[in-house]
Amino acid sequence: MDLRTVPGLWRVEHHDEIASTQDAALAAARNGERGPLAILAHRQTAGRGRGGRAWAAPAGNLNFSALLRPDNENLQPAAWSLLAGVAVFEAAACFAPAAGLMLKWPNDLLLDGGKLGGVLIDCALRADGKVDWVVIGVGVNLVAAPKLADRATSCLADVAPPVPAEDVARLLMAEIDRWRAAGFAAVRAAWLARAHKVGTRLRVRWAEDFVEGAFLGLTEDGRLILEGAGAIVSGEAEILPQDEAVLKKRMGSGA
Repeated sequence: MDLRTVPGLWRVEHHDEIASTQDAALAAARNGERGPLAILAHRQTAGRGRGGRAWAAPAGNLNFSALLRPDNENLQPAAWSLLAGVAVFEAAACFAPAAGLMLKWPNDLLLDGGKLGGVLIDCALRADGKVDWVVIGVGVNLVAAPKLADRATSCLADVAPPVPAEDVARLLMAEIDRWRAAGFAAVRAAWLARAHKVGTRLRVRWAEDFVEGAFLGLTEDGRLILEGAGAIVSGEAEILPQDEAVLKKRMGSGA
């Protein structure tokens, strides 16, 4: 798949406070904004994450959404999520030890096992099935990690000096451009190198159902391959307790 960068400079909107950077970018897309557009907010009052869940956004954390028009890029929404994940990882790695960072399918960035950031993808398709526009929402815990009942969280300030959100946003825009230009094969390889190892046991949930199995990699178009379940387009993955002996065997066999 071709991820050539659309010519033109980023336009950046800064807000002291906004309901949701994602909703603002969606409104711009529907009003014909061409992009690339980045919307950055010091505070969000109605931030949202995947599945419509509320996203806590204390002042000082990264609240960022990007509007892009892919034009001739034949890339599905799930693949944009992988690209955004790699871009966020690389931006965070400029400030945190890369050894502590890990991507978790489909859209989480972990630091020492706790959720450091997340990616939200919204898009519209044209009549030919190609993406008309894509909005990439990114939240990263830079100065504070909200407590969540269902998962551990982490904060960049726990391992690094304070980082202005604007600095992370500038790096993120550059990384998005970089990985669009690299092509999806490079994005896929980069995501696999930064994510949970092959053989890691996952539980993937969608709606009221779930499936468990070993992570076996990604398809050529970016879908998750789970042992016993085939290719999965969407869902929410949880990393299960691992049998280290089985995991080492799988890694050694290249399964």
